[in-house]
Amino acid sequence: MPTCLPLVRRRCHACGAGHFQASGKFRVNAHHKLLDVWLLILCTGCGDTAKLTVMERANVRSIRPELLARLHANDLALAAELLQAPAVQRRNRIALDWSGAWRLDTGGSDHLDRETIDIAVRFTARIPIRPVRLIAEGCALPRAEVERLITEGRLVSAARLNDRVSDNFTFTLKRCR
Repeated sequence: MPTCLPLVRRRCHACGAGHFQASGKFRVNAHHKLLDVWLLILCTGCGDTAKLTVMERANVRSIRPELLARLHANDLALAAELLQAPAVQRRNRIALDWSGAWRLDTGGSDHLDRETIDIAVRFTARIPIRPVRLIAEGCALPRAEVERLITEGRLVSAARLNDRVSDNFTFTLKRCR
């Protein structure tokens, strides 16, 4: 689950830094009956402000009133949703950096001493991560040990465990005693 907004990978025109932090604030600009909406981001190097386009020249009547209210209220949850929206990422040519912005809830460690463990991983947000890293952290194992278990066939999953995933997946861990 996410703990904070991810960093935005984008080059700063002022200082050349490669990351921006989303401020969670929106700028809504009206042109008669048309609205432009931007999400404001701050450079991690110099603090310069940049804008990510959310909507361009959208008719006021086409925007749901509750969405408009959330934009005016600078809703942090809405900022998180829009940052993860593929359309916003494509339009602004950005990528997200999730390092340090998520945590893993395992529900306790009493299951780790069993012979065979079937585990379902559920994401509360679309955070791209390598399952090997997630499994290593959740089972308190070194990453090399997780890799070894995969090669030996004692850690199996329908998902590719060495690629980044952001969808729910399951895996089975078979331990030797």
